[in-house]
Amino acid sequence: MTIISAVAVYFLIWWVVLFAVLPFGVRTQEEDGAVTEGTVPSAPSRPFLVRKALATTLVAAVIYGVLFWIYRSGVISLEMFPFLPNYNIAK
Repeated sequence: MTIISAVAVYFLIWWVVLFAVLPFGVRTQEEDGAVTEGTVPSAPSRPFLVRKALATTLVAAVIYGVLFWIYRSGVISLEMFPFLPNYNIAK
């Protein structure tokens, strides 16, 4: 796996984990009883985006580490999936 593909896989994992982490701990302005004029009542009062970005980075790193270990150990390889095209041009 090249460094570019490793970064691309990590970015994809990070992005999916971000959308999984975003809803945790969100309280709306309506729930807090302090709706700011000009905003919808369902807007988050304190979204904690920095905390969620850090949590996303840690969770994505763990998931990527596990997947990378599985890939490098040979437990799963692309040859196990016969429906994938063979791009191995080095013989």
